[in-house]
Amino acid sequence: MTPRRAALALGAVFALFFLMPLGLHGLWIPDESRYAQIGQEILRSGDWIAPHFLGLRYFEKPIGGYWLIALSEAVFGENLFGARFASVLVTLLTTLLLYAFAQRLWRDARTSIAAALVFLSFALVAGQAGYSNLDPQFSLWVTLGMVALYFAFESGSRASRLRWWAVLGLACALGFLTKGFLAFALPVLVALPYALWQGRWRVLLTWGPLAVGVALLVCLPWALAVHWREPDFWNFFFWNEHVRRFASATAQHMRPWWFFVPIVFAGALPWAALLPPALRLAWGQRGERATAFMLLWFAVPFVFFSLSKGKLPTYILPCFAPLALALGRYVVQACTQGTAGSVRALRVNGALNLLIGAGAAAALVWLQMHEPLYPAGEGWGLAQITLVLGCWLLCAALQCWQPLRHWAAPAFGVWAFFALVPAALPLALVHNKMPDQLILAHREALRGAHTLVSDDVGTAAALAWRLARTDVVMLDSQGELRYGLSQPDVQGRYVTRADFPAWLAQARRSGPVGIVLRLDDAEEDPLLALLPPDARMHRAGRLVIAVVP
Repeated sequence: MTPRRAALALGAVFALFFLMPLGLHGLWIPDESRYAQIGQEILRSGDWIAPHFLGLRYFEKPIGGYWLIALSEAVFGENLFGARFASVLVTLLTTLLLYAFAQRLWRDARTSIAAALVFLSFALVAGQAGYSNLDPQFSLWVTLGMVALYFAFESGSRASRLRWWAVLGLACALGFLTKGFLAFALPVLVALPYALWQGRWRVLLTWGPLAVGVALLVCLPWALAVHWREPDFWNFFFWNEHVRRFASATAQHMRPWWFFVPIVFAGALPWAALLPPALRLAWGQRGERATAFMLLWFAVPFVFFSLSKGKLPTYILPCFAPLALALGRYVVQACTQGTAGSVRALRVNGALNLLIGAGAAAALVWLQMHEPLYPAGEGWGLAQITLVLGCWLLCAALQCWQPLRHWAAPAFGVWAFFALVPAALPLALVHNKMPDQLILAHREALRGAHTLVSDDVGTAAALAWRLARTDVVMLDSQGELRYGLSQPDVQGRYVTRADFPAWLAQARRSGPVGIVLRLDDAEEDPLLALLPPDARMHRAGRLVIAVVP
C-alpha cells in the first residue's frame, strides 16, 4: 500500500470507527462524567489554573489534561462528541507519530503502516480512544518523549541534538501537566540503562540538563500560579497522588505485582498470540540500537508500573507504543519471508480470536435463554451485538484461512466492537453505567429544582454536566470528593443519611429538590424510604430520579 492510500485508509477508519460513534452513547461513570464535568467547569468558571470538580477543589491531577477536554468542548460544544474528541485526537496523533518514527528507523512503508495499524487496533488503545479520560493524552506525551529521547541520543549534529533534547523537555512538561511527576520518571528510567548499555552516558550528562531546563520553563508558570492560588495543591498532589499511590499499603486501587501481565495480553487483542514471537524476534535483534531502545521502552515502564501498589488497567497504556513497533516489524517480516513458523503464528492468532468470539457468542446465547440480557423490546441492541460478533468471527476466520494475505483482518473486528457495542448495551446496563442518558430525558424537570442531590459521585458529575451546574449535594457519599468537601470554606455540600429527612424538609422550603439516586441492591429500600410521599419519581433499573416539590 502506498503512503497516499495508507493515509486515505487511516482517514476512513478514523471517520467511520472512531469519530462517528462518539455521540452515540452516554458518558460512562465515574471517569467520563468526571472529566466532562471538569472541562465544562473550566469553561464556565474561567478558572484555567486550579482544578475543580463539582465546584470543589480537586487536586488529584494537574490541570493540563483538563485543558484539552475543555478546549474540545469549547469547539464542539458541551456534548458527548465534545467531551470525547480530545481522546480521539491524541490517539490519532500518537498513531501518526509511531508511523513517522518507524519510517525513519526502517525506511520501509509496509513496516510503518503495520506498526500504526497494530497500535490503532490494540483493544486497550481503541477502547480508550473513544473514552473521555487522560490516559490517551499521557500516552501521546510519553511516546513523543521516548521518540525525542532516542533521536537525542542518536543525532550526529549539534543542532539536531539541541532540537531533540528540547522536544524531550517539552514532552515531559506536557506529560507532567497531564498526570504529574511520572512524566519525568519514565524517560529517566529508560535513558539511564540505555545510556549505560550503549555507552552513551556522556551524551546524557552533557545534554540532559537542556531537557530539564526546557521542562521547567514550560511548567513553572502554571506551577507557581496554582501554588499562589491554592497553597495546599502541591502538598496534596505529591504525597497523596504519588508517594501514597506508589508505595503505601493503603493505596487506591491496590493490585498484586503481576496484575499487568494479563492486562498486556488482553489489551493487545486481537494480536495477543503474536506477542511472544514478536518480542522473541526483537530480543534476537537487540544488537540494533533502535531495537534495544524499543525493548527498554516497553520493559522499564512495565516493571515500574508493576512495582506500584495502586494499579488500573489504563496505567500501562504507554507501553503499547513500543509493542506496536515490535509487532509491526514482526508481521511484515512474517509476510515477506512466509516461513512455516510465521504462518503458524498468524494462524494461531486467528484461532485465538475465533475461540474468543465463539465463547462470547455462546455466552450470549446461554444468557438470552436463561437470564436474558436483552428483554423484549431491545431486539435492535441484540442485533447489533450479533453483528459485532459475526464481524469478529469473520475477521478471525480470514486470518486463519489466508494468514499472509489477511493478517490485518482482526483489526476490523476490534474497530467494529468499540464502535457499535457501547451503543448496543442493554438498557439495564445503560441506566446503571451511563446515567446521563436518563438525566437528559428528565432534564427539564430537574432544571426547575432549586437544590440537587445525588448519592454517587459519578452520577452527581453526570447530573452537573447535563444541567451545567456544580452545586450538587452529596448524600452519604464522598469518595474522591473527600478532600474538597473537607475544606473549611465549603458548607452544605454533604449530608448524612441520618440527617437527610430533616435536611430535605428545610431544603424544599427554598424550592423543589431534584434527587438522583444510584441504588445498591442491598440499600434499595432504606434509600427509597427517605423520599417523601409527594415526590415525583421515575425509576429505570438501579437509577431513580425524583423531584420533591
